[in-house]
Amino acid sequence: MGVRKKQMAERIKAEKQKIAFAKLNNCPTSPRKMRLVADLVRGMKVESALATLRFNPKEASRRLEKLLLSAITNWQVKNEDANMEDADLVVSEIRVDSGSMLKRLRPAPQGRAHRIRKRSNHVTLVVGSNNNTQS
Repeated sequence: MGVRKKQMAERIKAEKQKIAFAKLNNCPTSPRKMRLVADLVRGMKVESALATLRFNPKEASRRLEKLLLSAITNWQVKNEDANMEDADLVVSEIRVDSGSMLKRLRPAPQGRAHRIRKRSNHVTLVVGSNNNTQS
């Protein structure tokens, strides 16, 4: 491996050390409902995001709260020597993509049928250290 390639690999490895992510696949909630809650916590500090999700009455907030706790735990496993309070963690990225769709039929008048689409989504949540992101 060349010198420049090795330096680049080391830099990428150091940048990946600062972030941690968690994924939630095939969550049985429509992506639109999940995005409403995800937009609330995007860019927030982790402590205030957890408080927002805990007291939000929507069902999707319970799932996102659990996902955020998982991302925080993943960050702690990566950075065993670092302190979470000193790191100033923020929700740097949260993405909600549509997942698979279950298609069902509902009977309609005069022998017809209406299609019911039961949607699901995939959520990717990235937690990063705020003081390291600016430098």
